[in-house]
Amino acid sequence: MTAGPAPVTVVGIGADGWEGLSGPARAALRAAETLLGARRQLGYLPPECPGERVAWPSPLRSALPGLLAAHAGRRVAVLASGDPFCYGIGRALAEELGPGALRVLPHPSSLAYACARLGWPAEETGTVSLVGRPADRLAAALHDGRRLLVLVPDAAGPAEVAALLRDRGFGPSRLRVLEQLGGPAERTSAEGTADGWDQPPGDPLAVVAVECRRAGDALRLGAVPGLPDDAYDHDGQLTKRHVRAATLAVLAPAPGELLWDVGGGSGSVAVEWMRAHPSCRAVSVERDPVRAARIGENARRLGVPGLRVVTGRAPEALDGLPVPDAVFVGGGLTVPGLLDACWGALPPGGRLVANTVTLESEALLGAWYRRLGGELVRLAVAHAVPVGGFTGWRQAMPVTQWSVTKPDEPEEPDEPGGPSGPGGPEASGTAPRPDPHHDPRATQEADGV
Repeated sequence: MTAGPAPVTVVGIGADGWEGLSGPARAALRAAETLLGARRQLGYLPPECPGERVAWPSPLRSALPGLLAAHAGRRVAVLASGDPFCYGIGRALAEELGPGALRVLPHPSSLAYACARLGWPAEETGTVSLVGRPADRLAAALHDGRRLLVLVPDAAGPAEVAALLRDRGFGPSRLRVLEQLGGPAERTSAEGTADGWDQPPGDPLAVVAVECRRAGDALRLGAVPGLPDDAYDHDGQLTKRHVRAATLAVLAPAPGELLWDVGGGSGSVAVEWMRAHPSCRAVSVERDPVRAARIGENARRLGVPGLRVVTGRAPEALDGLPVPDAVFVGGGLTVPGLLDACWGALPPGGRLVANTVTLESEALLGAWYRRLGGELVRLAVAHAVPVGGFTGWRQAMPVTQWSVTKPDEPEEPDEPGGPSGPGGPEASGTAPRPDPHHDPRATQEADGV
């Protein structure tokens, strides 16, 4: 029986360097023919580790396959910061080689050290990494009273965290900067509130501990869908708060899932889909360049800068997008072929939700509902407003919502072509076909809810 290639050994190393390593970790590094790691980490190793030392290139992720291939067949050891699978290189290595090809010897992470020093229970402490990621993503984690540990990329990181807290209405939050955790130079280098932060840059190897405190006049943003309408910059093309909450409840975002938000408007549904879990992803498709730019700004401000915005007219703009787990159509329902393209893109188990306020689009949704089932509901919201010296109700435009889950087996159309194809209800008169001389922009404006 021929033995397979030796697994790549991944050794977690902390600020205490060689002295903090276990016996097995030291033995693995001594035996390695190739030693991969950051220059700082490689510098911790003594001469008794004779292997070829190779510093990580930049950018690392795209170079990793070639780097591993160049050293295939050798005994390879990789140095990782602390716990390799806590915001470390372990994930990339497992994706590239498979977990069975790795031998992992972890070390306590800087996050574990930080919780120990602060007396914060790890299971009740949030973590946000800004290393190689936009600082704006911190905004989604800010909630009054929450404790956060923020991994920063460099010495300027604490000041950047303080500035973002001030900008997002969390200026009273208390910050502590913990440097060189677990090493001989460990210290708390700075403390203070975000409002009063004037500390100079310190050591780049730092964790920022944040005790979140919201300013009294700051807009309250909860952890569930239905953020205040004032949280968004918009031109009226906004799925309003109560309808948005109901829409997200039906879309049912789950960790790791991808949403297509078709007819994005202000991007509110896509933003709140991504705020549901850090691993949720979304693509917002918007034909108007001004609105598309506004979607990106709303996403950044509300903590989901990873929202992808595609500027273009659906259904053409949908070509080449990754397969969605769910699709929301908030505008342009009567554009020929749009619903067909969205439905066709969904895999079995995928969800489609469409909202409209127009009779024309409502008729179209009714035709699809008769063919595919699902749930067809009307959402009506009224707000109390002054009526002279009294108070009365002002009714918002009712929203018709159709939601459906794609079955495991393809449906058999009742008529050739389906609801919007030849012989379908649009052709037969069940749902009116859009006037070819009508401005499609006006149609999408009317559909936006």
